[in-house]
Order: sequence, then structure tokens, then C-alpha cells
Amino acid sequence: MSEPDQVFFQEWDARAPGERRSLARARALLGAAGLDSPGPPVLTVVGSKGKGTAAVYASAYLCAAGRRVVTVTSPSLWRTTERIRVDGVPVDEATLAALGDRLAALRPGRTAGAGYLSPSGLFLLAGLVHARDVAADAVVLEAGKGGRSDEVSLVDPTVVAVAPIFAEHLGELGGSVEAVVADKLGVVRPRTRAVVIGTQPEPTWRRIRDRVAAQTGGALTPVEAAADPAAGAVGSDLLPPGLGAANARLGCVAASHLLAAAPPAAALRRVLGTVRLPGRLSRHRLPGTELVVDAAVDRTGVAAAVRYARTWLGGIDHVLLSLPDDKDLAGAAASLHGLPVTAVTLPAGHLTYRRPVPPGWSRVRVSEVDRAFVAARGPRVLALGTVTFVAHVLRLAGADPAVAFRR
Repeated sequence: MSEPDQVFFQEWDARAPGERRSLARARALLGAAGLDSPGPPVLTVVGSKGKGTAAVYASAYLCAAGRRVVTVTSPSLWRTTERIRVDGVPVDEATLAALGDRLAALRPGRTAGAGYLSPSGLFLLAGLVHARDVAADAVVLEAGKGGRSDEVSLVDPTVVAVAPIFAEHLGELGGSVEAVVADKLGVVRPRTRAVVIGTQPEPTWRRIRDRVAAQTGGALTPVEAAADPAAGAVGSDLLPPGLGAANARLGCVAASHLLAAAPPAAALRRVLGTVRLPGRLSRHRLPGTELVVDAAVDRTGVAAAVRYARTWLGGIDHVLLSLPDDKDLAGAAASLHGLPVTAVTLPAGHLTYRRPVPPGWSRVRVSEVDRAFVAARGPRVLALGTVTFVAHVLRLAGADPAVAFRR
């Protein structure tokens, strides 16, 4: 762990077996930091997939309108400074360290069984402190896995953006899709002005609509991003390829509900044109090899990445795939049928790779995957999997994910 982010992980590293995060202690820290009074308007992004894309595009849209925006996302690809950005640019290490020290000085005492302060919650609070420091006009927050069960629930959002919700968090957020929707939509508050919905299956859309109505006494009806008038102002050429386009549009439409007027068309085109999303159907080069890299972890995402890679590379010579046991290996295998695949395992303690891979696939440790290994797989390689693996491949390709966009 590098020095600047040490404070954020102290309690996580020292947690007891089975100990859970404490929202009560996070709420106490929020109050001690003076963050419990209304600040700048907040746009909170919840969902299962595409939250990061929606958050970045929402922030870029607001910047195009002349707003100063602090964005808090998770996880980071390379450096934890990426978790807090001002107008698309990460804070520096000194700023992150100072924010951590300020929170540490206010941290409520921890007794046995009280629960730990989670890293994601501390980064969120640090982002809110920094937003106050820099007099931000708006804050964009990306939720973790949940909503009500996440520290984002401690902050009243003006607008909530709902990225696609899947059943992948069953068990963690509840035993049904209804329970997952209820948790994620638990961030909606009486002061929330708009709830904007991204692409959802019809049953999930109905559950979201019913949940919003229940939590607002019928005062709010969710808005479908694709049908919102603001969607037409964002040309498809300004959106990322593949499944990311719908999530980017969701972010832009949600951001429009924070504004009295749309950004000038020229400014919108200029700022959105600078957005970079490494690891989300991004293209890279190694000597003798072209790469498409995507953090796809289920059947739908893998199938979309295969289509995109075949279009841009003219074919696929090999696939590098890293999916731990909690991801959709069967779905990925179906989408990769007929392609040569190497399954890559990571050493992270919270990830396991006990499932057998399909016949014909090879298996290697991530330490074996260097530039020469990738180049030996052929001139057209598709790399897929968890954010941790994607970050490893991006390093090999020399990509820098730090700056999300420029205003």
C-alpha cells in the first residue's frame, strides 16, 4: 500500500473475520467533518454494470456546462488518486494523503463489534471534503455494489442515475431481484428531483418504478434516459462503442436534470470528445499485436466485446480471460465458443479460481502474462475480465487511465 492511501485501508486491513462495515460510524464521521449540511447538488449513480461510464459522462456533461465537478468513483485501475477527480483530473498524492489525515483525526472510536470504516466509504467522504475545499458546483458519486447498504446512502442526491441492474448481487443485497432493486434504489430521498433509468429488462423497469413511487409517495416517476429530450443532444459519435453507449447517455441525461439549461453544443462536443475509458472496449498496441481490452465479466458483455474486436481487428487470434468464481464463466465460455482462450488467475486473496475451465483452454498465472506472452498469442488479441486483470493488461500496453476527460 502506498503512503498516500494508507489511512483509507487501515480498518479494512485490521478487520476481524466476519466483521462488517459500519454505516453508523461512517455517518458519525460525516457529521464530524461537517458534511451533514446541504452542499453542492449530488448526482448518485447506482446499478450493477456501467456505473463508472455513467459517472464519467455525467461529470463531463456538467463540465461542458461550465460547472466545477468533483467525481468519486470506485475501484481505481492503477492509482487510488483516480478515485477522486476534479473536472476529470485525479487529485495528486499529497492532496489524497492530506484528506486521509483529516478524516483520521475525526474518526470515531472503534470498539469490538462496532464494524470498520470501509475504504470506499472513506474515499467518498474524502471526495465530499475536497468538493467543499475546491468550491465544487456539483458532485458525482458512483455507488459500490449497493445503495442503501453503501455509504452513498448517507448523502441526499438531487438526481439518481440507475445503470443496468442484474441478479449478480443476489445473496449480498438480498435473495431476489426485488431485494437488489430495493437496496440500490434506497438512495432515493424526498429531496431527490429526478430518477433517470438506463437500459433495463421490462420486469426490472417495473420494479424500479414501483420502488421509486413507494419511496417518494408517488411524487416521482422515473425517466427513461433513451426517451428523454436531452438524449438527442448527445450524438452517437460522442459516445463510447458497444454497451457503454447506453450508460454514457444515461450519465449525460441524468446530468441534464441538474442544470437549468443544456451546455452549449460546441462545449459539449469539445469536452465529450476528450473522454477516455481505458479497459472499456479500448484499443491498444504492442509490437506486432493489436489489443482490444474490456472489463466484461458476463455473457452479454463478452459477446459484445467479441463483436467489437472482430469489427476493429478483422478477427481474433486469441482471448485472454480472467474470471474468478463469482463471475459468469459459463456465459463467457458460450460467447467465446470456437476461439482459442487462455484463462488467467490472479493472486488476490478475495478471488478464487477453483472452477475447471472448458476443454481446450489453457490456464496461466497473471505473473506469466507479460508483453512477450501477449505478443506470442498472435497479432489480434482480446483481453477480458476483472478490473484488476484489465489494469494489468493496460500497464503492459502503456495506457494511462488517470485523466478521464478535459474541460
